[in-house]
Amino acid sequence: MGKFDGILICTDLDGTLYKNDKTVSPENREAIEYFKREGGAFTFITGRLPYYSVDAYNAARPNVPFGCGNGGGVYDGAVGKYVWKCIISREVLDLVECIDRSFPTVGIQVCTFDRTYFAKECSIMPHFRARTGLPNLVMNYREVEEPIAKILFVTDSEEDMTGVEKTLRDHPLGYKFDFIRSERTLFEILPKGVDKGLLLSKIVEYLRLDMKKTIAVGDYYNDVPMLRAARVGIAVSNACPAARDAADFITVSNEENAIAAVIRDLESGRLGI
Repeated sequence: MGKFDGILICTDLDGTLYKNDKTVSPENREAIEYFKREGGAFTFITGRLPYYSVDAYNAARPNVPFGCGNGGGVYDGAVGKYVWKCIISREVLDLVECIDRSFPTVGIQVCTFDRTYFAKECSIMPHFRARTGLPNLVMNYREVEEPIAKILFVTDSEEDMTGVEKTLRDHPLGYKFDFIRSERTLFEILPKGVDKGLLLSKIVEYLRLDMKKTIAVGDYYNDVPMLRAARVGIAVSNACPAARDAADFITVSNEENAIAAVIRDLESGRLGI
């Protein structure tokens, strides 16, 4: 029996587990391995989909399935398959067309469960591909026949970002979907009711664990549902105001080995699980 048996820690990646240079610190890595050796379940929930999560998977080294697509799927990296996923309605393409017509400089990505299609280029899309390693698969959004996981709009204009969100929420079909700003330059359409909080519950259900023994750690708007769903929600000190407000505790920053600090606080009894 290990001292962390039955406990699940679920973290965000960028701005939380990752340092600013997109690495996992030796201190975090050592603490995570200790947590797992003592019976703990460790994983991450990310906006990435599995086909561009290989580096994240190898860096985080989860010992249970991870959440992906900001709510769209649970993926078992050990066997290379989804254990749960949610397909977005193709009515979403009407919203995409509306944004396409209204915002000529906003990029559009259609994310399926196996690949990303670049449906409309923009000035910062090459940077996105360089960062993620995704191939430049070009296809009109109306021509994508595979089941769709989510839609991404890409812009570095705050004015356009605000306009995209308002336009989507005001659209006659907007009530059928959920929307989230997942990074400064990314705005997403997700299936209704799908978010990181749902994924946390799906992982717990799959592993037959207890939600009362869950810890979630995050930093951004899309982490808020996960922080609220967990027994203990923890925001890193560099988190946005919404994440800080949703959290039960504030820990150190992502540059100060936040996950190692959480595991120390768990072991000391400060977190009360």
